[in-house]
Amino acid sequence: MSYTLHVVSDATGETGERVLRSALAQFPDTDAEIERFGGVRNADQVRETVSRARVQGAVILHTLVSHELRRLMLSECRKQDVDAMDLMGPVLDRLTAAFRTRPQEQPGLFEQLREARTRVIEAVDFAFRHDDGQNSADYENAEIILLGVSRTMKTPLCLYLANRGWFAANVPVVQGVALPATLNGVEPRRVFGLTMRPARLLELRTARAQYLHMSSGGYADLPSIRAEVHEAESLFRERGWNTVDVTGKSIEEIARQMIDLRRLEES
Repeated sequence: MSYTLHVVSDATGETGERVLRSALAQFPDTDAEIERFGGVRNADQVRETVSRARVQGAVILHTLVSHELRRLMLSECRKQDVDAMDLMGPVLDRLTAAFRTRPQEQPGLFEQLREARTRVIEAVDFAFRHDDGQNSADYENAEIILLGVSRTMKTPLCLYLANRGWFAANVPVVQGVALPATLNGVEPRRVFGLTMRPARLLELRTARAQYLHMSSGGYADLPSIRAEVHEAESLFRERGWNTVDVTGKSIEEIARQMIDLRRLEES
């Protein structure tokens, strides 16, 4: 005998179908056909869904998050003599009692969270692959590109932005070294030049040179640093890039400033 099972959801129905298929694995000799109906978000759609199941002799398994729609589903199934199972309601009810707070009842929220998490993973991978000027041919896919001389926090900022879903790359500004030509095709609003007061930059570079047991030379020399910073700032102005002074600021504060500028220029 063949059975028809309707998975009904106010979102995509993927969650319900996965649960159902896991259960069906325990019945290997049963012939069951699964049909999925997503986007059921109002009373008329619920009634239509139940009527369809009645005509096809199907069993309904639903993951509706709205309490009112779940009640209507129960009522309609009783009226039309359709067998149905609520996969979401009991879980929400138990959690409501445990947490002593009401659920948002927002359809598709899990899918939104999953998509956001997937984007973060992709953004972090993008940041690593585009760190320190790597893979410059791919800059058209970057939402934010950071430029700056050494020790202006380019990499930590890129990773912080990536963990918030932004595709960010960073490029070192080195005296005598040309910037990637692909930057010429990037909208100026997507590029941020990072600068820092020379005295603070000297402290950071001196500490790094000592830690790595390297010769400081011009790397941790105040006159040389002043020249580097001046040249970088002039470059940022000439290209029309946003300039952000990172001196004494936290990663969070700098990132928020850049994101605010980015969104302001988009509006």
